Amino acid sequence: MTTISTATPTLGRGDDDRGLQAVLLDMDGTLVDTEDYWWQAEASLFAELGHELTAEDRAHVVGGPMTRVIDHLLASTGVDLSPAELTVLINKRFVDLLDGEVPLMPGAERLLNTLAAHGVPAALVSASHRHIIDIVLRSLGAEHFAFSVAGDEVARTKPHPDPYLEAARRLGADPARCVVVEDAPTGVRAAEAAGCPVIAVPSVAPIEPAPGRLVLSSLEQVDLELLRSLVASRV
Repeated sequence: MTTISTATPTLGRGDDDRGLQAVLLDMDGTLVDTEDYWWQAEASLFAELGHELTAEDRAHVVGGPMTRVIDHLLASTGVDLSPAELTVLINKRFVDLLDGEVPLMPGAERLLNTLAAHGVPAALVSASHRHIIDIVLRSLGAEHFAFSVAGDEVARTKPHPDPYLEAARRLGADPARCVVVEDAPTGVRAAEAAGCPVIAVPSVAPIEPAPGRLVLSSLEQVDLELLRSLVASRV
């Protein structure tokens, strides 16, 4: 299991000039190209149980969190499984489908290396459970992050602001000076509720631009100058 440091990291070099303090990044669909794996896990499992999931189901479950996914799938299909049982089955199917291979999104590695090179702390903030994050971090690289926050480690996960507020707290940072990078509406709502500026790179569900929210087509468009400019416009 990957060891995640709980020590308070040093803030970014903008700490003393009201600039960028940190970047908080979602995982599935943002840094790693796994949204299709999650959907395949859910759709194939329910097909075996005699239920065909639809595009409407996919739009509802994209971005998690697992509790919301499970509640929707149980309500829409009526399968005779408990939430705990279905959670275990979906997570196991997802891991089996990955088979050790976790494809990164275009621009993800470059962005993480840029943040490290300029001393900007990064935290991974995901609605996925801890054991899933630890598997993905083997490919993504735990060394890129000061720590990670998992969906089963907070009382309320996305779309509530708690995961992003917890990340900012652990960094000793002002949420308004932490740029969040997300791919799903659920995560965008969580980040904005926490008071963070947001870069949205939609993976499955569309996301519209809004005040304090920049919508891009790829992580390859994200650089340090852009990240700093989003904070400068807020503080």
